[in-house]
Amino acid sequence: YHPAPLSEKTPTDTFVVEISALYKLPVNYSIVSGDEKGYFIIHSSSGIIRTRKNLEVEDFPVNFKVRATDSSEATIFSEVEVKVEVIDENDFPPVFPSSLLEENLAENVPATQIVQLKAQDNDTGRNGFLTYGILNGQGLKFRINETTGILYSTAPFDYEEEPREYQVVVYAEDDGIPEKKRGYCTVVIKITD
Repeated sequence: YHPAPLSEKTPTDTFVVEISALYKLPVNYSIVSGDEKGYFIIHSSSGIIRTRKNLEVEDFPVNFKVRATDSSEATIFSEVEVKVEVIDENDFPPVFPSSLLEENLAENVPATQIVQLKAQDNDTGRNGFLTYGILNGQGLKFRINETTGILYSTAPFDYEEEPREYQVVVYAEDDGIPEKKRGYCTVVIKITD
């Protein structure tokens, strides 16, 4: 048996799967091994398995054995394996250490690295995998490496020309399931003489 994956937020007493043994007499169902942490409970006569407590994603997948035993003769039984997987929910958005950064950029410098932005995401796996981007319209004068988070200028600036200050809104986006989450940081770039 390989039921549909459960969310890590699955409430207690949620239906997981129904085990069914073909036998001419009534049978008793029991979980005999593999569920050491006691996440599941089985109804002895219906074979319905339910969750017994909150699921910790790091403990899964769990493979456990269910035994169907002849209700009058304990030496007659059959066993089947049940594999349950749990999906890690996207709990946390990416967070930058500071939501506002100020950087100076000397005039007449050719395209150059300005600052490396680094966001944190407390999720694991793809829910914590981050890509970076620029949100607002300064995208022609600046670009960001979507993997490293390094912000670059794309051409030299002239201090004598307006504006002397640019606000670039950068985002970090996770690859979360079921939905992606974003965190933001505003980088104020001052052109210096």
